Amino acid sequence: MALDTVPKQRAPEDKAAREQKAIRELAGRLAAAYSENRSPDEVNVAIRTAHARFAESTVRDFVPILVERMVRRKLETPEQPETVTAVAGAPVSVGQATEPAVTGEFPGGESPRKLTTDRRGLFALAGAAGVVAVGATAWAVSPSDPAPAAPAAGAPLKKVTGVVGSEKAAFFGDERVADVFAAHGYDVRVEAAGSREISSSMDLEGKAFAFPSSLPAAERLKREVGARTQFVPFYSPMAIATFTPIVQLLDKAGVVKFDGPAPTLDFSAYIELVQRGVRWDELPGNTSYQVGKNILVSTTDARTSNSAAMYLAVASYVVNDHAVVRGATAEQHVLPTLQRLLLAQGYTEGSSVGPFEEYLTAGMGPTPMTWIYEAQYVSAAVGKRLRRDMVLLYPSPTVLSRHTVVPLTPEGEDIGALLHNDTELQSLAAEHGFRTGDVARFDEVVTEHDVAVSPDLVDIVDVPAYETLEHLIDGVAAAYE
Repeated sequence: MALDTVPKQRAPEDKAAREQKAIRELAGRLAAAYSENRSPDEVNVAIRTAHARFAESTVRDFVPILVERMVRRKLETPEQPETVTAVAGAPVSVGQATEPAVTGEFPGGESPRKLTTDRRGLFALAGAAGVVAVGATAWAVSPSDPAPAAPAAGAPLKKVTGVVGSEKAAFFGDERVADVFAAHGYDVRVEAAGSREISSSMDLEGKAFAFPSSLPAAERLKREVGARTQFVPFYSPMAIATFTPIVQLLDKAGVVKFDGPAPTLDFSAYIELVQRGVRWDELPGNTSYQVGKNILVSTTDARTSNSAAMYLAVASYVVNDHAVVRGATAEQHVLPTLQRLLLAQGYTEGSSVGPFEEYLTAGMGPTPMTWIYEAQYVSAAVGKRLRRDMVLLYPSPTVLSRHTVVPLTPEGEDIGALLHNDTELQSLAAEHGFRTGDVARFDEVVTEHDVAVSPDLVDIVDVPAYETLEHLIDGVAAAYE
C-alpha cells in the first residue's frame, strides 16, 4: 500500500453533531472525574462501548445521559478516593498505614531530599481553595481539589522554581502559561532535565515541584521526599516520528498496518527484524533508503531519560510473550534483546529534545525512526515545523507517559493544583500537544492543524513495576560498561 499523504481525521456528520459534541464533553468530564484511577483512554473506550449500544436507536435525545449512567456504573469501584487527613497531635492515616503527625510545613531551608519520616505528610496550602479546616487543627487534601484562589490585586508574585522533563520546557516557556500563573500570584521558573535524573540523582534543594514524565519516576520521588500528593495534569502516548518512504518500506515488509487515521508499527514484527539483524538495504523493493545499517528505532539514553525507559517497557512486554515482566527469570529472558535494541544505536542523548530536533532538521538520513512523545509531534505541527513527508507512527502495543507533578513545597502543591484543574492551562497544554481530561480540546487542536493522530488508543500495556524497570535499565547500563 502506497502512502502518499497521511489520512486526515473526519468531522462528525452534521445530523449527529449535537450528540457527538455531548459525547465529547462527557469524555472530558469523566476523564477528569476518574483521573486518579482511570486513564483517559480507558474512559474513552468505556464511552465508545456504551454509545455503540444505542447505534440502532431512533430516539436520540437522551442517549448522552444514558451513556453517562452506564459508563459511571462501569468505572465506579467500591473504594473511595484516597484522602490524606492530618490532625495536629495525632497520627496521619492513609488506608491501613499510619505515620507521625505533621504540622503541614516544611522545615526552612532544608533540601526536600533530606526530609525524614516525622516530617512527611500534608503540605499546608495557605489561602488555597483546596484547604478545608476542621476545627482549627485538621486539613484534607487530594489531587482533585480546586485550583488556588487568585491573589489580591497588586500583590507581589511569588517566585517558585521547578524541574521538569525537557519535553515540557516549551509549555512553561509559553508567555500565555506564565500569564495564567501570574493571575494566581506565581512567577514560575523551570529547569529541564531527564526524568530519571530528576527522580534519582538531581539535587532538588530550593525547588518547589518536580515534574517528571512518568508515573514510576514520580512514585520513586514521592517515596524519597515523603510527598503525600501528586497530580497528573496531562499525558502522552509514546510514538515514533518517521517519514513516508520509511513507512512505505515497512509496509512492504509487512510490519506496518493502516487501521485508522495514523499507521501503526507491529512491534512484534519489528523486534523480529532486529533479532535477525535485518538492514534497511535488505528490505524488498527498497529504492528510497538504501542504507546498510540495521533497522532500529532511535531512542534516548535509558540511564537518564524516561522516554527510553518507556521504549524498554514496550519491548520487554513483547519479548516476554506479551506479558508484563515480573521476576528475575523474566528479566533475564528479555535483557539480551533489550541490550541489543539500545547498544546497537551507538551514542544516545540524555533527553528527548535532542533526537526530535535532529528528526525535524536533519531528515531521515541519520534517524529514519525516532522514539518520541506524541506531544512533541503535535506541538511541532502546531508550530508549523513539520514537512509533508513526516509521519507519526504508533507502536502496537504502546504505553502512556503520565506526566506527574510531585510537590516539594506548599507552593509546589499550588502549582500542581493549577496545572490539574485550571481550564486555561489545560487548553494550553493541548496546544503543546498533550492529552488532558479535556478530550474535545485536544481533538480541536489536531483537527485545526491537520495532524493525523490515533484518537482512540486501545493497544496500551502497563509499565513494569518500578523496581523491575530499574533492574532492566541497570542490565542495559551494565552492557554499556
